[in-house]
Amino acid sequence: MAKQDFYEILGISKSASQAEIKKAYRKMAIKYHPDKNPGDKTAEENFKKAAEAYEVLSDENKKARYDQYGHAAFDGPQGGGGFGGGMNMDDIFSQFGDIFGGGGFGGGFGGFGGASQRQARVKGSNMRIRVKLTLEEIAKGIEKKVKVRRKVQADGVTYKTCTTCNGSGQQMRVTNTILGRMQTATTCGTCSGAGEIMSSKPNGADAQGLIIKEETVSINIPAGVTEGVQLKVGGKGNEAPGKNSIAGDLLVLIEEIPHENLKREGTNIHYDLYINFSEAVLGTSKEVETVTGKVKIKIEAGTQSGKILRLKGKGLPSIERYGTGDFLIHINVWTPQELNKEQRQFFEKMSENENFTPTPNKSDKSFFEKVKDMFS
Repeated sequence: MAKQDFYEILGISKSASQAEIKKAYRKMAIKYHPDKNPGDKTAEENFKKAAEAYEVLSDENKKARYDQYGHAAFDGPQGGGGFGGGMNMDDIFSQFGDIFGGGGFGGGFGGFGGASQRQARVKGSNMRIRVKLTLEEIAKGIEKKVKVRRKVQADGVTYKTCTTCNGSGQQMRVTNTILGRMQTATTCGTCSGAGEIMSSKPNGADAQGLIIKEETVSINIPAGVTEGVQLKVGGKGNEAPGKNSIAGDLLVLIEEIPHENLKREGTNIHYDLYINFSEAVLGTSKEVETVTGKVKIKIEAGTQSGKILRLKGKGLPSIERYGTGDFLIHINVWTPQELNKEQRQFFEKMSENENFTPTPNKSDKSFFEKVKDMFS
């Protein structure tokens, strides 16, 4: 199903200023806020859509990419825009709460404003792992199954309402100022905003009621990832104490295994093919292994060393879906280093032959022209 246009969601035009975008988002967030629409799943969905649209359009760089490529600009894991199903309501409150200027709702809906009544949900810590991939795996994309040791709540842990904040997760403080008595809300220091504390735990659990458990996690790695890209598997990090807590995320750093014969340059792949002198003179056919399988190429008679054969679309796909790179074959003519008497006599005889005299024409590009073409 096609995603709804971000501008349409906020009810603005593409020429809207940042101030207009912010104003439109604030209006939508107030209208569909979950505290104003309890139990309304449609309102909650619209609230999330508005936050996703604002997350992209409020950033000039992301907005420019969206204007050019639409939702496709953020479909990949490194797109940097949209929530992709990995951001929950508390993440939205945390990221965009300041847009209402602290209590901008006139009394404060939960998650926004200084007088928030929304009980905080404690989130567990993130975990980080490295996954190594071959060029062949990068070319096609792959599902990797990895074993991780993560903290999870032990069976048998029980909780009770925090007596310090009576389950609200906040403590109210009244201070006397030059402007009079002011009331402020702060996170409860006893339960860290969770509204509950542990009442009992089984043997083997730590002070927070957590144990270490090994788990197999599936990671869907899209085609075209690059060295250093970081993927996120939501909810597969360490858990946190509390019945209403949420688990952290598993952050996956991609490492590329160097290929023995191929060299990557963005989405292009380079390969050095060596042929002997006779093959260069007479022409030949060769079978070459690319990242997507074997291909047979024809080398014309009289091929010069340094010639580059380009196989369109045989490189790597772009992770941002800008197309597929090429497979570049660099022809290297191998000059024999040792000759027998008969071979030496042949080449001595041919050295004065006009067919062996270099006569490059305008179609034969120089090394620098070839490099220029390769990068253009």
